[in-house]
Amino acid sequence: MSASRYILRAGLGAACVVKAGEHAVVRNPRGNQVVDTWALALSDPKEYSAMEHTRSVSSNIFFDLGHRVVSIYRRPMLTLVEDTSPGRHDTLLCPCNSAIYRELGCTAPHRSCSDNFHEAIASHDLRLPFTPASLNLFMNVPVAADGSVDRLPPASRPGDHVVLRAEMDLLLVLSACPQDITPINGADHTPSDIELEILRKVAP
Repeated sequence: MSASRYILRAGLGAACVVKAGEHAVVRNPRGNQVVDTWALALSDPKEYSAMEHTRSVSSNIFFDLGHRVVSIYRRPMLTLVEDTSPGRHDTLLCPCNSAIYRELGCTAPHRSCSDNFHEAIASHDLRLPFTPASLNLFMNVPVAADGSVDRLPPASRPGDHVVLRAEMDLLLVLSACPQDITPINGADHTPSDIELEILRKVAP
């Protein structure tokens, strides 16, 4: 395999094509950064990753080693094949958007994962009239027995990474979450860069 390497800057989003059988390595250099993650099928971008079906298929509210992200048609899209972190990846919370930042008291425009998603797919000449739910890599959202959820700093450590295997040709969309008001990106409320490496198949 050959490798393509990228830096996803703090607070921004990006999208790249990943073919079936290729691997995406998402590395957290500081350990504190949440990465909102989506997939769109290249054959039909209206087939997108669906957290409600992913939870149904895995019978789990968290995303763990061996679990698959599935599409709205319950077709496998991504499989978590390696994880050096303590393994806390959220499937419950929505990607942040402008309404959330207004609720948090922001009066000026603020970047959001929803905006990052739409900007990233637009760079590939794609549009969706809504923002799908995201897989929130490294997001630490414990669930209590009474069903309440908390928002804690990531449990991941500097240099931790996950490896996602593409199960179909897809557009992988990532957002280095710009949340700097709650501690979801660490106790210092400071988003940071993410490293992305795509391990590509080499033609024989």
